[in-house]
Amino acid sequence: MTNPVIKITVRDFGTMTAELYPEKAPKTVANFVRLAEENFFEGLIFHRVIKGFMIQGGGYTEDMQGRETESIKGEFKANGFMQNDLKHTRGVLSMARTSDPDSASSQFFVMHKDAPHLDAQYAGFGKLTDGFDVLDAIASTPTGNYGWYMQDVPRTPVVIEKIEVISK
Repeated sequence: MTNPVIKITVRDFGTMTAELYPEKAPKTVANFVRLAEENFFEGLIFHRVIKGFMIQGGGYTEDMQGRETESIKGEFKANGFMQNDLKHTRGVLSMARTSDPDSASSQFFVMHKDAPHLDAQYAGFGKLTDGFDVLDAIASTPTGNYGWYMQDVPRTPVVIEKIEVISK
């Protein structure tokens, strides 16, 4: 059995391809695949971009309207899920969440650089296999603040045109 493979198409930047790891985070992968197949991510943006750290998307439209779905259990070691040993290295996909360990829903991030302090604290679920140039270009986009509550927002929206499951 092969792992699912996804392709993330980002307007004006290109595509990133990633392999997902259901053996590390089965519910997380199933949720992400379902959302991709339902075209949930189309038109959403990477709303938080920190060069040298990560790019985060999957929760806001271009006009900063929030879009999320039901929460799932956090599949990471600090939350008692011991089988997820994926390290937060360059290219790893992981689920964003609040301080509630079971609050992940649709927002995800892609590691621009290694961040070992996130290991065992967030549900890593895949890794880029191609498109590191796209990741670097997005990470280098100029950012600023959006109101008083959101920082590191790209000045020009970085739009996810689609996330496709290209193999299961």
